[in-house]
Amino acid sequence: MKPYHILVVEDDREILDGVGIYLKNQGYVVFKAQNGKEGLQILERQEVHLAIVDIMMPVMDGITMTIKLREKYDFPVIMLSAKSEETDKVMGLNIGADDYVTKPFAPMELLARVNSQLRRYARYLRMADRKEREHVYVIGGLELNEDTKEVSVDGEPVTMTPLEFKILALLMKSPGRVFSAEEIYERVWNEKAIATETIMVHIRHIRAKIEVDPKNPKYVKVVWGVGYKIEKQ
Repeated sequence: MKPYHILVVEDDREILDGVGIYLKNQGYVVFKAQNGKEGLQILERQEVHLAIVDIMMPVMDGITMTIKLREKYDFPVIMLSAKSEETDKVMGLNIGADDYVTKPFAPMELLARVNSQLRRYARYLRMADRKEREHVYVIGGLELNEDTKEVSVDGEPVTMTPLEFKILALLMKSPGRVFSAEEIYERVWNEKAIATETIMVHIRHIRAKIEVDPKNPKYVKVVWGVGYKIEKQ
């Protein structure tokens, strides 16, 4: 697993370097900036999984930086402040920060907050990826995306007609299951099967596009006298 990338934005050089060293010792990749403007510039060049942002800084303060980064990024933000007033804390949380640490702080406390936020973020990313891939079907080197209506074989895009795409999607959603020509027709055309010989023609076209050797297919198989299926890989 790749190490998480953490951006630390703090105008106090001693705190900036100290936090950076401590996080690096825990295995994190650390990027450092001394004001919000520098921090945003780093975000344009680097992948970041969490930001630790001081509130009071020259050039651009942490509140402004957090507002701007929230326009594009959803990773956790932990705010730092020398002030302990409740208003600062509420302001930080209201503009998109996920946590708040008051200076001076113990390194172990900051690390605990970092670890906690990264665990939550990792769960969020897994859920988002799972939701995204709910409409992506993969059989061996064959991939079909229902949302984008794209098909690829071994990473190479394949152009499908709308009917070919629907037939292939139907088969790929239930690998190993045999569909009769009548069922394919009724599920794809949404009407009672009449001319099922058209299914054979579409299957032949699909094979020509996704199979290396259409006469000896790897994916779309005929079960003689029964129907068609996508072979499990």
